[in-house]
Parts: sequence; C-alpha cells; structure tokens
Amino acid sequence: MDEAETPRLTIHEVARRAGVSHQTVSRYFSKNETLKPATRAKIDLVVQEFNYRPNLVARSMRTRHTNRLAITLSASGYLWPARMLRAAAAAAHAEGFQLEVLSVEGDPRARAERVLELAGSGQVEGVLSLTPLEIDPAASPVPIVVTGDYDDKLRGVNELADASPIEEIIDCLASLGHRVFFHIAGAQSWASARNRKLVFEQTIERRGLTSYGVALGDWSPQSGYDAVRGLPDGCGVTAIVAVNDHVAMGAVRAALSRGWRVPGDVSVFGWDDEELGRFATPALSTVAVDRESQGREAMARLIAAVRGEPAPPPSERSINRVIVRETAGPPPG
Repeated sequence: MDEAETPRLTIHEVARRAGVSHQTVSRYFSKNETLKPATRAKIDLVVQEFNYRPNLVARSMRTRHTNRLAITLSASGYLWPARMLRAAAAAAHAEGFQLEVLSVEGDPRARAERVLELAGSGQVEGVLSLTPLEIDPAASPVPIVVTGDYDDKLRGVNELADASPIEEIIDCLASLGHRVFFHIAGAQSWASARNRKLVFEQTIERRGLTSYGVALGDWSPQSGYDAVRGLPDGCGVTAIVAVNDHVAMGAVRAALSRGWRVPGDVSVFGWDDEELGRFATPALSTVAVDRESQGREAMARLIAAVRGEPAPPPSERSINRVIVRETAGPPPG
C-alpha cells in the first residue's frame, strides 16, 4: 500500500501508540493544562511522527463546536492591515482555533447582513469585524465583536488616527534647536492625516515656533520628494515632519539631491516604522505603531466572548512610540 492509500490515523490509534486513553488525547488537543508533562511528551512524539491532525469536522458534529473563527473586513479597502491580521491569527491558533479572513462587500448594513449569514451558518463560533457594522449583536447566534479600528475603506480611525506623537516629535526637534518646521501631509480624506496636520499646526503655535507651511500630499514617496524640491532656497526650514515613512523617504532623497545634509542641514521624521526606513542610510526617525497588540487584543476579546468569559481589560498604553534615529539631529550652527 503506497502513501496515498495509507488509512488516516485516528485519535484511538494515537492513544494506542502513546500508551494513553483516547480521552487523554482529546484533552491534549483541547490544550488541557492538567496533563502531566510526561504524558504530553508521549503524545507529542506520536503526533509529530505521523503529522496527526484531529478531525475537526467530526468533532464539531459531536460537540456542536467548530473551533473556527472568522475575521471580516471591507472589500473596498485601500490596504489590508496585514500586521494586525497576522497577530490576530497567531493569537487564535495559540488558543486552538482555526481562522478565516473574509472580505465583505457593501455598506455597513449590507456587510451586517452577510456577517449575520456567516454567524448563523454553523461554520464559525465567533466573528471579529475590523470595519463598522450596522448590527445588533443580540441578533447573532454566535458572538460578533467589532473593533472600531478602521472605517468602511479600511482607513485607520480612533487610536490608529491618534496624532499626539506629532507633539512629541516637535518637542524633540525643538530641544535640538530647530525653530522652522515644515509638514508634508497625507490625503485629507484620512482621519489620521487630518489629525496629524491639525496637531502639527496647533503644537507649532503653542510652542511659539515657526511653520513654513503644510504641503498636501498623497502618502507616496513622490509627494515627499516634490514637496522638498519645491522649497525655495533660503526658506530656513531645518525640520520636516512627514505624514508617513514613504513620504519621509521621498523628502530625504529630495534633500540629498539638493545638496542638503540629513540631518546636518535638515532633520526628517516619518511615521509607521517601515522596515526599509530602519535599514536606510541614514536610518529614518519615525513613530512605531504596535498593530500587533491591536490584533492580539481584539482576538482576545472575541475568544473571551466565545467562551463566555469576561472581556479582558483594554490596554492602557499607547500603541504609538516615537523612535529617534539618524535623520534627526541639531540644525546647522
């Protein structure tokens, strides 16, 4: 009999080979913490040797549990929040759940109808929606958790649109001696871009500093490049606060193309802590956004709801952290 014809290993065969009962093997796959380490190790050996996976379909028919969760998001999104999704998936898998990610078309009401269909299908035990839904959670047979982190187009809102680190960036640069600032903004259809522009303008005014103005961009490196190339000679700008790392890297390239030293003549800050910015020369000063913690915490809320447990308390720390690297330094003397 070749490998393709080898009968599928059953939980009873796993138990026989490990020298334990099939109930013990079932507790092993349920992440039961009462199992003795030696017992768990024996089952581990069999599972790894035969690459055994439990039959989730059969188990769901017996227990009415599928051990499956779903994340839904808008199909009209600008970019999928990959880092948040990876962290949420890892958190689900660590708790013994399988996870599906589904894009759902339509406005909040239409998406709510599709999500309720999914919730009533018997295929999942809970749904995490990253985008708004016009829904009464009590109408769903399984828990539905809406994070509120993104709008209909998957643009960050609420904590993801918090612009308070802009104030810290300006204070950092001012402490180095900078007095004339320039902001390269993102598309103003995004709450995050509007908020960063507003906090920039308010902080400059409160601190008695000078703003050379705001260039409205579109999140791209080209918009950062064009904004800095458009600055007149002798403008006096020594500090540039860009709306994100892509714009900031375009700004750095433009400054260097004009013969300006970064940071010797002009300092530049971005936002998002993109990997390329960390390895650029000079390394980009930025704001790191902990989207992973958002994914883990959102999934923890859903799993608690599925298990009928109290929701974990929300984190009190900000997801944003200012990081000073090589593109920030004192202005020219």
